[in-house]
Amino acid sequence: MNPQARRRTLLLYAASLLLPAGRAFAQTTAAPARHLDVPYVPTPQSVVDKMLDLAQVGKKDVLYDLGCGDGRIVVTAAKERGARGTGIDLDPARIAEAKDNAKRAGVADRANFRVGDLFETDFSEATVVTLYLLPTVNAKLRPQLWKQLKVGTRVVSHAFDMGPEWPPERTAEVEGRKIFYWTIREANKREVAA
Repeated sequence: MNPQARRRTLLLYAASLLLPAGRAFAQTTAAPARHLDVPYVPTPQSVVDKMLDLAQVGKKDVLYDLGCGDGRIVVTAAKERGARGTGIDLDPARIAEAKDNAKRAGVADRANFRVGDLFETDFSEATVVTLYLLPTVNAKLRPQLWKQLKVGTRVVSHAFDMGPEWPPERTAEVEGRKIFYWTIREANKREVAA
């Protein structure tokens, strides 16, 4: 892992230890500004490309990027792979930037972005879910992924896994950055139903 990637990953992990795990990602435009639970750190384009490769994203896919930041994963999936996508983020400034990026890339008709609470968002139509969140947020989100997503849906995370309860099926590394891959299985559905 190169020193810059290692430093960024360590900073994100340190932030995860300082932030309360139970804090929701709720935000509406009328609500007062809230503390962001996950700092905005853009995913490098080489990692975006590898995430989409790992999930084999294609034109029939519906991709949801949870904590979408500037929208680069959704925009790339729409522009380069022909997929439809939706990005959800707590920060209205990031959502405005993502919408602008989609418009400039000519994919605003296939890339939707909205401010929202990840824990109250219906992403059941997704065939692919991408995320670059913190370990505590991933762990809290895991049961919701298992409950909402259909068997066969692919999940790809930049930098952080889902904990020992859901080991990744595959991992990859790009420029010193880890990527984790899972597929929703019947066992996940049974686990969350128990």
